[in-house]
Amino acid sequence: MATPPPPPAPTPEVFDVVIFGASGFTGRYVIREALKFLPPSSSPLRSLALAGRSRDRVAAALRWAAGPGGAAPDLPILVADASDPASLAALAARARVVLSCAGPFRLHGRQVAAACAAAGADCLDISGEPEFMERVEAEFHEAAAKNGSLIISACGFDSIPAELGFLFHSRQWAPPSVPVTVQAYLSLESDKRIVGNFGTYESAVLGVANAGELQALRRSRPRRPRPNIPGPPPPKGSLVEHDKALGLWTIKLPSADTVVVKRTLSTVTEHPEGLPGVEESADFAEHRKSFWSSVKPAHFGVKLTSKSLLGIAQFIFTGLCIGLLGGFCFGRSLLLKFPSFFSAGWFRKSGPTEEQVSSASFKMWFVGRGYSDAARASDRGSKPDKEIITRVSGPEIGYITTPIVLVQCALVLLSQRGNLPKGGVYTPGAVFGPTDIQQRLQENGLSFDLVSTRTL
Repeated sequence: MATPPPPPAPTPEVFDVVIFGASGFTGRYVIREALKFLPPSSSPLRSLALAGRSRDRVAAALRWAAGPGGAAPDLPILVADASDPASLAALAARARVVLSCAGPFRLHGRQVAAACAAAGADCLDISGEPEFMERVEAEFHEAAAKNGSLIISACGFDSIPAELGFLFHSRQWAPPSVPVTVQAYLSLESDKRIVGNFGTYESAVLGVANAGELQALRRSRPRRPRPNIPGPPPPKGSLVEHDKALGLWTIKLPSADTVVVKRTLSTVTEHPEGLPGVEESADFAEHRKSFWSSVKPAHFGVKLTSKSLLGIAQFIFTGLCIGLLGGFCFGRSLLLKFPSFFSAGWFRKSGPTEEQVSSASFKMWFVGRGYSDAARASDRGSKPDKEIITRVSGPEIGYITTPIVLVQCALVLLSQRGNLPKGGVYTPGAVFGPTDIQQRLQENGLSFDLVSTRTL
């Protein structure tokens, strides 16, 4: 009698969301935020798994996220390492959406994006590293578009408050008025001492070390179309200024926000009606076209603010140290070994305490100047005659706002996937702009406000 064939191996469970880098500083806060939306919540997040190099460390992060005295839910833990492509391929095969939280992303993010592009899984990360974001676009856009994988970087504080804030601001300019410049002013506030994420500091150091690679990458790629912005470009202005209207000292910030907003405007220049969804409804298609027709391009920049010159001096000191020492190996080793010293206490390896996190908040003002009538922009010598100020505000940027933003983006993907592009590498604004993401953020602790409108 013939031996019956063995039963087929069970198909591995596919999870709605897998958090990769779950045991890191930010990852554990992302777990805490995601737990709020598991059943019995009515959200579309029905299954969640955690992933990292060490099962024990991920389990400890889950216990922390569940809170003192709370029983940690029994979530699957997947062992995966950015240096092990096979483990990432197995992870991506079991995820609808991967939340990539392991930075610096130039070291750990590319492999995750590659695995998701190959598997057709969507991938959201919290990178604020322009070279990483642009390199992923150059290398994986075609594969992601073919396989139905949406890969979207900068889905944290970098750069959704800036992007959605710009789009919100732009839409306040009712025809025939048009903006020419929109300047964002970022204010970090706290009752306690502000301590930054060491991963952000490390990313900045490595970004300076590899600045030449970003320039070479941009030179190697076709030039993207530039939006048609009315009127002359704004003057460059001084590095440090005092803004009388805001009552704050300001310093120019070479942030990822500026890069991401410009990339979104380039995408919309190529696709004036936005990116069509793979199976979008007729109602959403009409809404998408209406949304993007109301967005007006403008020159955009970001400045960091402080109530005192001493605070500005701290920013300058940190920037000088990173700029001078980040270009050679020994200097980088000093910067990364002694972050507190070289940032005047702004960053440290241990990160902020829970008390420091809970006491911090941010405000980002968007000051736009332009013309009350677009026809005036073409008049030689005509100066902007209208100003609109809007504001985005919310809780601490690295451990509260970033998890809120990342998880809400994932929920949009889970609930509205048919209305979004089939796949490709895009900026958050280009994909999420026409969705209800702003409303979701407002329901979870962020505010979008029109502050003032005046004639200049």
